[in-house]
Amino acid sequence: MRHLTSLGLALLAPLPALAQTTPVAPIVKGTALPPPGTEEVAVLAPINGIFAAIASRDGQAAMPFVRPEGRATATGNKPDGTPVVNSRSWADFAAGLTAGPERYEERMPAPAIEVDGDIAMAWGDYVFLIDGKVAHCGVNHFDLVRESGAWKVLNVTWSRRTTGCPGQ
Repeated sequence: MRHLTSLGLALLAPLPALAQTTPVAPIVKGTALPPPGTEEVAVLAPINGIFAAIASRDGQAAMPFVRPEGRATATGNKPDGTPVVNSRSWADFAAGLTAGPERYEERMPAPAIEVDGDIAMAWGDYVFLIDGKVAHCGVNHFDLVRESGAWKVLNVTWSRRTTGCPGQ
């Protein structure tokens, strides 16, 4: 019996690894998306509100568009190539967005948007400019929830790189 149990465990051991490596086709870069419909425009409204707060360098202006328990998380690499993940609350995100002489602008020109009932996801390439020059770029991923008829950003996660950006 012990031999059968050991054999059974040995046969099952690879299953979690197989479940984790199931290939998923990536979204094809540059795929033209249809113009957003009414629902997609509503999903983009709080994202555009956050982008406007970034442009005005007013962190408090972003707060009406988010759920306070959510997070803003950036991934990237340190100058030595070491991967880094920086996650902060929306309150900390807002506190870090303060007035200054530079002009900030974030663009996400062609987001993919998925809606299912009261949850939505928007993701796509972005570019971040300082004084009109590309500072970094990557991919944004917003997850949103609808409450009382209004969409709010729960979390945003983005990759960040300084090479290979459009306009460099």
